[in-house]
Amino acid sequence: MQELARKLLATITAAEPKLRRVSPEESTKPILSGGWSRKQVLGHLIDSASNNHQRFVRACLQDSLEFPSYDQEGCVRLQEPQEADWALLISLWAEYNRYLAHIITKLPPGKLETPCNIGKEGSMPLRAVATGYVNHLLHHLEQNDATD
Repeated sequence: MQELARKLLATITAAEPKLRRVSPEESTKPILSGGWSRKQVLGHLIDSASNNHQRFVRACLQDSLEFPSYDQEGCVRLQEPQEADWALLISLWAEYNRYLAHIITKLPPGKLETPCNIGKEGSMPLRAVATGYVNHLLHHLEQNDATD
């Protein structure tokens, strides 16, 4: 898990300055035809960090994890990241993920196979949840042109 945490930290280090170079005006424009803006994608990534934070910790405290699915469209609609300050979204995303990298390094090796049942996705071990989280983050940063 140390390597996964290093990958997450390296991603944040590379992406944060690229995101900060995007103007507040540009952050509100869709990045894909008919799709979300950079603000909406970053808001979604903050939600993902929050959900996965709870998954990581709760899976370590239990024999198995039952967690609801994530309504990404509903969460973005309700929280309106499009109306939030761009610099705030970047800072919150970066710092939250730095903390998650710390948490990932502290996941007890004996808990990495804890079965996690998230919505209708089926069961997967905590290790796969953590790896999936980082891969999901990378996917959305690529949409934001924030990866190398």
